Amino acid sequence: MHDTLKPILVPIHREGRPFIGLFALAALLLWWIWTPLLIVGVLLTGWCVYFFRDPARVTPTRNGLIVSPADGVVQMIQDLPPPPELELGGEPRTRISIFMNVFNVHVNRVPADGTIRHLSYRPGKFFNASLDKASVDNERQAVLMATPDGREIAFVQIAGLVARRILCTLAVDQQVRAGERFGMIRFGSRVDVYLPQGTTPQICVGQLSVAGETVLADMSSELSAATGETR
Repeated sequence: MHDTLKPILVPIHREGRPFIGLFALAALLLWWIWTPLLIVGVLLTGWCVYFFRDPARVTPTRNGLIVSPADGVVQMIQDLPPPPELELGGEPRTRISIFMNVFNVHVNRVPADGTIRHLSYRPGKFFNASLDKASVDNERQAVLMATPDGREIAFVQIAGLVARRILCTLAVDQQVRAGERFGMIRFGSRVDVYLPQGTTPQICVGQLSVAGETVLADMSSELSAATGETR
């Protein structure tokens, strides 16, 4: 019985506890106003619990792998300059954009082993995170890390249309491991990953990625970029 329920009864991120309490209180208020509204309140409270779930993940540990920092759909793979606040210059790098809808797990994870070199938070607007301009105009938290062999990986948490808080628990000079939790974005958002120069993506636009598990790229491989088709 325990093994059967384990995939369902996952831990809840501590950031979600106040919200779950508020949703539960709202459900009681709706019940007090009109008894049938309790059903609506219970459904919304259940969704809130579901949104803040924080399941364990099995991260591949082979050297050179870059894993997804977010659950969601790979929406864009483009060659673009990284955010200017990271001071990486204007030379384009491969950017993988992962869009999280309100039903995805929103806990973000570190994409590779290494050391955090720079953090930069920028306030901004709240356009739909699926729009390309969201990476420039929206509120964001940019992170630059260096791998043990000196390669630089940048990843950016971007607030979405209804997101109103970006949480990042990283600190400069912090040693991190691939798959470790480092924050979350509340209620719909996006995470961009800028690969090291010379690294090709091993995932395609339209694929579903799982934070801490799905391999985005392999820095030790000379494979060409992955291709795919809908079937």
